[in-house]
Amino acid sequence: MLNPYLLSDALLSSWLLEDAPTGDLTGLLLGFSERRGVLHFTARDPMRVCGCEEALRMGQLRGLTRSGAMAASGQWLQPGEPILSLGGTASELMAVWKMAQTLMEYLSGIASYTAELVALAQQARPGVVVSCTRKHFPGSKAAAIKAILCGGAVPHRLGLSDSLLLFAEHRQFMPQLGPVELVQHYRQHTPERKLVVEVATADEALAWARAGVDVLQLEKFTPPQIAALRAELGSLARVPLIAAAGGIQLQNVCAYAASGADVLVTTAPYLAPPRDVQVRVTPE
Repeated sequence: MLNPYLLSDALLSSWLLEDAPTGDLTGLLLGFSERRGVLHFTARDPMRVCGCEEALRMGQLRGLTRSGAMAASGQWLQPGEPILSLGGTASELMAVWKMAQTLMEYLSGIASYTAELVALAQQARPGVVVSCTRKHFPGSKAAAIKAILCGGAVPHRLGLSDSLLLFAEHRQFMPQLGPVELVQHYRQHTPERKLVVEVATADEALAWARAGVDVLQLEKFTPPQIAALRAELGSLARVPLIAAAGGIQLQNVCAYAASGADVLVTTAPYLAPPRDVQVRVTPE
């Protein structure tokens, strides 16, 4: 998916201000702040690039202009391929350089890992969906979600307010209600939303499936356990979707996809190492 959205000017401006609240002291003392130059960003690693539009917008917010063509978020780049060039005064080039570089490196790391994960999962079971949790670093939601979208995954849930995911921790507060009663309660009050229930055992999964949930989230089930449950659910008139969660990464994603899960829920892309973006500054 290319260019799902652009991060807000307010967010980008806050990052720029955080790095240079009173300008570039080095450039000011050396007296070259008003000289003009060009900032060149180039892929040093193979990458599913992400954050190019934000890098450009950071430059525009500081009076820089694009020089030549630029890559688009979601595009695969090989080492040496250009990402973006920005022209303007040295003081503004220095103000934008590190924030733009770092943002593209981290987001490209997430997007690249996500793309690799999705490709492996699709090879094992075409049509399986890779879904990323909300366990990104606090404050990074908009950037992290853009990166996983560029890698071909989808958000599992954007936050507590946007979906119904019933954990065992929720159920402890209403011990008098069983699966059937809780499903009826949700159906009565939120009939337009799907109900997801996290379970830890096959017996729990079967009880909630018979009660009529839409999605079973299997917490830390092994691929053989998922395959066995999938076979057992096949006898039901209405089979819920199966979401596998817990520890899914590049090393085991094929096994989880082949197990019969419909959705693979993972946090791994957010922990991916950054992809290296090379920067050159040339006088105009």
